[in-house]
Amino acid sequence: MLEELGIKAKAASRLLAKLGQNEKNNALLKVADALVAHADEIITENSKDMEYAKNKGMSEALLDRLKLSKKRLEGIAEGVREVVALDDPIGEVLSMKKRPNGLMIGQKRVPMGVIGFIYESRPNVTVDGFALTFKTGNAIILRGGSDCINSNIALVKVIKEVLKNEGITEDAINLIENTDREIARQFMKLNKYVDLLIPRGGAGLIRTVVENATIPVIETGTGNCHIFIDSSADLDKAIPIIKNAKLQRLGVCNACESLVIHKDIADKAIPLIVDMLSANDCEIRGDEASVSISSYIKPATKEDFGTEYLAKIISAKVVGSLDEAIEHINKYSTGHSEAIITESYENAQRFLDEIDSACVYVNASTRFTDGFEFGFGAELGISTQKLHARGPMGLLALTSTKYIIYGNGQVRV
Repeated sequence: MLEELGIKAKAASRLLAKLGQNEKNNALLKVADALVAHADEIITENSKDMEYAKNKGMSEALLDRLKLSKKRLEGIAEGVREVVALDDPIGEVLSMKKRPNGLMIGQKRVPMGVIGFIYESRPNVTVDGFALTFKTGNAIILRGGSDCINSNIALVKVIKEVLKNEGITEDAINLIENTDREIARQFMKLNKYVDLLIPRGGAGLIRTVVENATIPVIETGTGNCHIFIDSSADLDKAIPIIKNAKLQRLGVCNACESLVIHKDIADKAIPLIVDMLSANDCEIRGDEASVSISSYIKPATKEDFGTEYLAKIISAKVVGSLDEAIEHINKYSTGHSEAIITESYENAQRFLDEIDSACVYVNASTRFTDGFEFGFGAELGISTQKLHARGPMGLLALTSTKYIIYGNGQVRV
């Protein structure tokens, strides 16, 4: 079954690479319309997944990730339209130089080929994945989790129907419907047909893919995201930023999981933070210094400082300097998103320069680390590695380049 999918996807990728910008955009616009038109059918299938997940005891945060509604489907469709509005990178000539022998050597942006995508209970990324790969002339093979299988089947069915009506190969999108983990492991080794593999989900999933795949992998990371409240921080900015970063959505990788607070502002900042978080039933686990300031804060373990909770829990650490804050964050960070709240330009610049994460903010919530918010229309995940792509992965992350050389009879001597 996997071999057959691989053959079909590889053949489709060669056809997709020839599609013009208008053909791709028109098809994507019709996909967006079809998702809204078939909302009732999709939501019916999603309700089966929701019932299964509830019976399994899935957390509220993860149930929120799984749920589809008409409003969310309209948002997903709008994300597809945003992708349509973006410039098509395929065919762009990045450079062209003339060599002394007369050869013209240029570099051109081309599709990657076949993208493999392994992800968990996020049916919206089924559509995001298709929109981005299709716009860049790639075929995609999807392997979602068992928790969202009915939703994914329904979404892929709608997309395939649009492609068929547009006279475009339906194999542009392929879903592995068998949710057995052994099938997933076999998929990770389909390097004969798949050019790039992207895992998106929890730490366990990503580790499994990285350790087992023979296909090149772009590693998307878990999000132990930090906010550092500097000594010069404006607390009228800090408290709403922390509230947004931690509590707006719990089960997302760009939520703040760790607070770092300068000792010079801790006595003033911590009571305000505690008042806001406790009013929202959010537990705080802190070091000795933070516990001594507020009895609401529970003693933290070393493991707490490196944990992505995805729940109403946050860690807190009091530090004596910017240097100590940077050292602590770089030690425990997963390389995703970190923020500093400060009125010091110098400290802001040092934080931007010295924090080793994909996205680094000054006086803003970490929740903005998102393809839609960055103007990419959608994303395939947040890359926390440094090769090829880093941060939210939009269209450019799904392209490669090749050299194009124009000659006039030259031979090498």
